[in-house]
Amino acid sequence: MNVVRLKPFKKDYKSLPSEIRKKADKQLKLLFSNLRHPSLRAKKMVGKEDVWEIRITSGYRMTFMIQGDTYILRRIGTHNILKRES
Repeated sequence: MNVVRLKPFKKDYKSLPSEIRKKADKQLKLLFSNLRHPSLRAKKMVGKEDVWEIRITSGYRMTFMIQGDTYILRRIGTHNILKRES
Protein backbone atom coordinates (compact mmCIF):
# COMPACT_ATOMS: atom_id res chain seq x y z
CA MET A 1 0.00 0.00 0.00
CA ASN A 2 1.13 3.53 -0.82
CA VAL A 3 0.11 6.80 0.81
CA VAL A 4 0.11 10.19 -0.93
CA ARG A 5 -0.49 13.33 1.12
CA LEU A 6 -1.70 16.22 -1.04
CA LYS A 7 -0.48 19.74 -0.23
CA PRO A 8 -3.84 20.83 1.27
CA PHE A 9 -3.73 17.80 3.59
CA LYS A 10 -0.19 18.60 4.73
CA LYS A 11 -1.15 22.22 5.42
CA ASP A 12 -4.34 21.20 7.26
CA TYR A 13 -2.49 18.61 9.34
CA LYS A 14 0.17 21.09 10.47
CA SER A 15 -2.52 23.50 11.67
CA LEU A 16 -4.32 20.90 13.82
CA PRO A 17 -4.05 21.06 17.61
CA SER A 18 -1.54 18.46 18.85
CA GLU A 19 -4.27 16.43 20.58
CA ILE A 20 -6.21 16.15 17.31
CA ARG A 21 -3.02 15.24 15.41
CA LYS A 22 -2.49 12.31 17.81
CA LYS A 23 -6.06 11.14 17.27
CA ALA A 24 -5.68 11.56 13.51
CA ASP A 25 -2.51 9.44 13.56
CA LYS A 26 -4.40 6.70 15.42
CA GLN A 27 -7.28 6.82 12.93
CA LEU A 28 -4.88 6.75 9.98
CA LYS A 29 -3.29 3.55 11.32
CA LEU A 30 -6.75 2.03 11.58
CA LEU A 31 -7.63 3.20 8.08
CA PHE A 32 -4.55 1.62 6.55
CA SER A 33 -5.19 -1.68 8.32
CA ASN A 34 -9.00 -1.89 8.10
CA LEU A 35 -11.17 0.58 6.16
CA ARG A 36 -14.27 -0.94 7.78
CA HIS A 37 -13.15 -0.39 11.40
CA PRO A 38 -16.25 0.90 13.25
CA SER A 39 -14.54 3.92 14.85
CA LEU A 40 -13.64 5.31 11.41
CA ARG A 41 -17.26 5.51 10.27
CA ALA A 42 -15.88 5.49 6.73
CA LYS A 43 -18.31 6.42 3.98
CA LYS A 44 -18.27 7.81 0.48
CA MET A 45 -19.11 11.48 0.29
CA VAL A 46 -22.45 12.34 -1.25
CA GLY A 47 -22.02 13.88 -4.69
CA LYS A 48 -18.28 13.18 -4.81
CA GLU A 49 -17.48 10.04 -6.74
CA ASP A 50 -14.50 8.17 -5.27
CA VAL A 51 -14.01 10.58 -2.32
CA TRP A 52 -14.33 9.07 1.15
CA GLU A 53 -14.51 10.60 4.60
CA ILE A 54 -13.62 9.21 8.01
CA ARG A 55 -14.23 10.44 11.53
CA ILE A 56 -11.26 11.66 13.56
CA THR A 57 -13.38 12.96 16.47
CA SER A 58 -16.94 14.16 16.77
CA GLY A 59 -15.90 17.50 15.25
CA TYR A 60 -13.05 16.53 12.91
CA ARG A 61 -13.08 14.64 9.63
CA MET A 62 -10.62 13.58 6.95
CA THR A 63 -11.21 13.06 3.23
CA PHE A 64 -9.30 10.71 0.98
CA MET A 65 -9.44 8.69 -2.21
CA ILE A 66 -8.39 5.12 -2.95
CA GLN A 67 -6.80 4.40 -6.30
CA GLY A 68 -5.60 0.84 -6.62
CA ASP A 69 -3.30 0.23 -3.67
CA THR A 70 -2.79 3.96 -3.00
CA TYR A 71 -4.53 6.11 -0.40
CA ILE A 72 -4.61 9.78 -1.43
CA LEU A 73 -5.12 11.97 1.64
CA ARG A 74 -6.94 15.14 0.57
CA ARG A 75 -8.08 17.26 3.54
CA ILE A 76 -8.32 17.04 7.33
CA GLY A 77 -10.06 19.36 9.76
CA THR A 78 -13.41 20.39 11.18
CA HIS A 79 -16.70 19.75 9.42
CA ASN A 80 -15.98 22.87 7.31
CA ILE A 81 -13.44 20.74 5.43
CA LEU A 82 -16.33 18.71 4.04
CA LYS A 83 -17.99 21.86 2.72
CA ARG A 84 -14.75 22.89 0.97
CA GLU A 85 -14.59 19.48 -0.72
CA SER A 86 -17.85 20.24 -2.53
